[in-house]
Amino acid sequence: MTTTADPQTASTADALRSTYQSGRTRPLAWRRKQLEQMARMLEENEAEFLEALRIDLGKPSVEGFITDIAFVTSEIKPMIKHLTRWNKPKWVSSPLVTLPARSRLVPEPLGVVLVIAPWNYPIQLLLVPAAGAIAAGNAVVMKPSEVSAATSAALGRLVPKYMDTSAVALVEGGVPETTELLAQHFDHIFYTGNGTVGRVVMAAAVQHLTPVTLELGGKSPVIIDRSANLKVAAHRVAWGKWLNAGQTCVAPDYVLVDEKVRQPFLDELGKAITEFYGPDPHASSSYGRIVSPRHFERLTSLMQGGTAAVGGQSEPGDRYIAPTVLVDVDLEAPLMCEEIFGPLLPVIPVSSARQAIDFVAARPHPLALYVFAGDKGVVDQVLAQTTAGGVTVNGTILHLTNPHLPFGGIGESGMGGYHGESGVRLFQHLKPVLTRGTAMDPSIAYPPYTDLKAKIFRRIL
Repeated sequence: MTTTADPQTASTADALRSTYQSGRTRPLAWRRKQLEQMARMLEENEAEFLEALRIDLGKPSVEGFITDIAFVTSEIKPMIKHLTRWNKPKWVSSPLVTLPARSRLVPEPLGVVLVIAPWNYPIQLLLVPAAGAIAAGNAVVMKPSEVSAATSAALGRLVPKYMDTSAVALVEGGVPETTELLAQHFDHIFYTGNGTVGRVVMAAAVQHLTPVTLELGGKSPVIIDRSANLKVAAHRVAWGKWLNAGQTCVAPDYVLVDEKVRQPFLDELGKAITEFYGPDPHASSSYGRIVSPRHFERLTSLMQGGTAAVGGQSEPGDRYIAPTVLVDVDLEAPLMCEEIFGPLLPVIPVSSARQAIDFVAARPHPLALYVFAGDKGVVDQVLAQTTAGGVTVNGTILHLTNPHLPFGGIGESGMGGYHGESGVRLFQHLKPVLTRGTAMDPSIAYPPYTDLKAKIFRRIL
């Protein structure tokens, strides 16, 4: 790993600020061209990116295409289509006291934006926020994760080839480079990762009073009510949990299942795993790997917090951990005190929806919450009495695929939301502009303040 930052890193923000101040990033034509080039980069180099994802995460090509290639292009295309409308000033009404006047909100870019991405979806989680920043008219510095080294290298080679390097920069490296970047003055910092580093990012941002967006994680719960369709629930939980071998910030972290349907749900979950990955998931071409030996060791240690009802096998040489369902869970073990971020799924029985709600409410707000129930009253109760960054009812993960729904956390799971138009607005200031006419200039607005003026003010204000 690199131990000292590249000297050029220290001047990155200043170089891009010069470009931004020249006005280069403001024209819609420039923004559109950069978005088109980003999409073109992904489409023309799909095979290289998918191979990099395979090396880093053992990611199946279909999964890599869906979650890291197509996800990004499906975000970019609406940005291109709606670029003019999303960046158009919006007229608003003006109160009587301001007349004659017209008022509008004018979207303007913030300046130079830093996007720091994690390793688990290293293309999606770098390029989607960067695309929003570009569509908003900003210059952007992108910092991919050094943990997903092959993907970082591919991005490092291809981004300068396709994008305008005077306004879009990509900085590779590890902690020294990130630290150097955080010491510079940016107009917005967008970080996706864990809460520990999130606190470091916020502390650095304070030095320049830089606003931040933090997309963190946490322990996203699943509530399985006795009224749920258990077969469907098992399939959807299994898909959401073992996608990317569980290395997803909104993956189901643990399940709270009504004790009356606990065993049938466990049976269906076991069937779903076999259906998805066969009798030996290690041999499945549809199942990924843990990103590094360090994360592998952390996960195998967490496994001690419960008893494996399904799975439990691991192979360090291949960074393989089987899809694992844990029962008889110790609620005080690290398994239940930190985000798992891997293929381990604790299943905990509860006596009722009420107990499940209380369990969730007593813990930090999660990034996502999932509830499976046929009883609408239970769903409404869960929605009303829990807080989470986002919710999917009778499903997992899919709320973040809708560009009309902002994606983000709350409390310890993050702050700020993006995707779609929200991902453009995040990197803009809606500048209020009031323009007064000069044909009339009523004297009532000026001193001296007479009794008559006072009466009129009280009537109209």
